Amino acid sequence: MAETTATALPRGFRGAQLGWPQLDRIPHPPHRLPFVGDVLGADRRRPLQDSMRYGRLLGPIFRRKYFSREIVFVWGGRLAGDLADESRFAKHVGLGVANLRPVAGDGLFTAYNDEPNWQLAHDILAPGFSREAMAGYHPMMLDVAERLLDRWDVEQAGGRPVDVPGDMTKLTLETIARTGFGHDFGSFERSRPHPFVTAMVGTLTFAQRRNVVPRPLSSLLLRGAARRNEVDMAYLNRTVDELVRARRTGAGSGDLLDRMLETAHPETGERLAPENVRRQVITFLVAGHETTSGALSFALHYLSRHPDVAARAREEVDRVWGDVARPGYEQVARLRYVRRVLDESLRLWPTAPAYAREARDDTVLDGVHPMRRGAWTLVLTPLLHRDPEVWGANAERFDPDRFEAGAVRARAAHTFKPFGTGARACIGRQFALHEATLVLGLLLRRYELRPDPAYRLRVAERLTVIPEGLRLHLDGRAAPPRTPAALPDTPSEVCCPVTGARD
Repeated sequence: MAETTATALPRGFRGAQLGWPQLDRIPHPPHRLPFVGDVLGADRRRPLQDSMRYGRLLGPIFRRKYFSREIVFVWGGRLAGDLADESRFAKHVGLGVANLRPVAGDGLFTAYNDEPNWQLAHDILAPGFSREAMAGYHPMMLDVAERLLDRWDVEQAGGRPVDVPGDMTKLTLETIARTGFGHDFGSFERSRPHPFVTAMVGTLTFAQRRNVVPRPLSSLLLRGAARRNEVDMAYLNRTVDELVRARRTGAGSGDLLDRMLETAHPETGERLAPENVRRQVITFLVAGHETTSGALSFALHYLSRHPDVAARAREEVDRVWGDVARPGYEQVARLRYVRRVLDESLRLWPTAPAYAREARDDTVLDGVHPMRRGAWTLVLTPLLHRDPEVWGANAERFDPDRFEAGAVRARAAHTFKPFGTGARACIGRQFALHEATLVLGLLLRRYELRPDPAYRLRVAERLTVIPEGLRLHLDGRAAPPRTPAALPDTPSEVCCPVTGARD
């Protein structure tokens, strides 16, 4: 439940020195300078990877100071497990997320814990991600995926490599737009990204830049970027307003937008206000495709570099799907190994690469580090997912069998967090996982993936992460054997990779 105003935690940026009484016990980078802090050698274009570099050097809890802003970072499995305690910690709307509030406001992702619209929207929209709803989205996901296949067939016939991040972005934007809002952006018919994508990338990039530019200098250094951001936000708002207006004057389809417009809270009878509907639509269009496109892109990169893994996944697709032209909803859930490939890709590069937690009351983190009420920390998920105490000495190696059911059960809870944690974890995670597993299965069944031997993985950052410049060559496959679809595996083999519980 949202916190009452009387008990709400303070908002806005709060430096670590205000919330951590024994801050001096937490290590920081060497060569810290007066007034400017840890700026020597800092990489402002890749702040996440820069912080990962320092995390490896300094250990599972460390701090960085950039001018007046000092932040405590965490990545150790034990510390992250303690921070997952919902009775003591809550989501903190940190710098990057707060920088999106001018466009997303109190949408599900950017709302403060005490804002009532978060609980209202969550309760109204949660049924839109039920098993029944997901089965209803499945045919539309297939339709969009087939448009991708048509495009890749043309590229393959012409001997041209495919732009993986670009095409995955088109795919996931069209999927969330079609299933959630009955809209078609026509992305696959465009030679350039849809203007909505351009504006979205602009707002995410601007939010990222505001994180690393000192506040006293931001008005000067970001003047031009701020003007472009205003234009981008206006375009996002205008696009969504037109979409909502068309729905109000047309027929509904029972999708997420209909829920936003027509559904009242089951207990209070409240409805979402028009401005909040806009904010929720923007939240879903941005978050619902940006992270999934990155997850698919990383998975395809690793599949292309690990032909043994790709062959094993492809064999599973052929066995489970047989020769059906359009796999059914239940058949996607039976792609257990393909799902492991996706989970392992999200382990190494979770596309939402950090989440922030704040103390509900005075407490002591892991019995060692005192925190005052409102003190917060940023969990670096890529390093949490590489903690050698959890994942072993070979944690940097790509190995989907880390998510075999027995391995998941043996692992400590709260050590795999690609969708955040607690009550504020991503509401659409099952939607994203089903979509991504379906698409990987379709691509594996149709193509052999050949990497560019000269390519080395480069990770672009814009609050989310995505492979930069990734292109793959496609070879057509011989038709798989005409076999009936496999029977489902026993339910005991299905485990949630996050908790180890049966799913």
